Amino acid sequence: MQYLDFGTVFFLITAVVIIYQLRSVLGRRTGNERPPFDPYTEGRLENQPPADDNVVALPRRKKKGDGEGNDEFYAPVDVIAEKGTPLNKGLRQIRDADPGFDPKGFVDGAKMAYEMIVTAYAEGDRKTLRNLLSRDVFEGFDLAITAREKAGESMRSSFVGISRAEIVNAEVRGNDAMVTLRIVSEMISATMDASGEVIDGDPESVTEGTDIWTFARDLRSRDPNWKLVATEEE
Repeated sequence: MQYLDFGTVFFLITAVVIIYQLRSVLGRRTGNERPPFDPYTEGRLENQPPADDNVVALPRRKKKGDGEGNDEFYAPVDVIAEKGTPLNKGLRQIRDADPGFDPKGFVDGAKMAYEMIVTAYAEGDRKTLRNLLSRDVFEGFDLAITAREKAGESMRSSFVGISRAEIVNAEVRGNDAMVTLRIVSEMISATMDASGEVIDGDPESVTEGTDIWTFARDLRSRDPNWKLVATEEE
């Protein structure tokens, strides 16, 4: 039988001591352990506080109906339309579906679009019209421009301004939000024939006109822009 030298015995004793200490610690619960990660635990992300104070929780996106009974949420609508009216209910429907919808901001944008559209129509600017009109409305404008061009006619138009613009109807139809405005504007407009003679309008006088325009937006789309889908003169 071989004798163990001092170095070997020392390492054996050290190993036994380490194993004993590990066994006295491993498996012991101190009460400070984190629970095991379970990605399938219902409500984990919403109910447990973040482990790190530097983690910022993202706000929950509003869903349809989140604003029900919330006067502050509907305040931008109530400023435009009296509570309980069909118009107020229609605007609230749109705001439920799109919490970022602001009727006043919409009117301001519609006024800008109105000026761009009537100016582009007078100038025969199809590119601008295509971006602002629905397909059906664009086809109607395009036919009118084409007929004017074939006849050798041209329009001389100067936009003066909008004296009044108000929302008269609003609704959610299927996946589309639809808002109708009554727009009273002032313009100087005249149509000239091929020889430059005035055949319609007056190039020197300001005339007032009233239009009923309906704009729509697909609520499923991330594109925030509205398009003109219907026009009529009052």
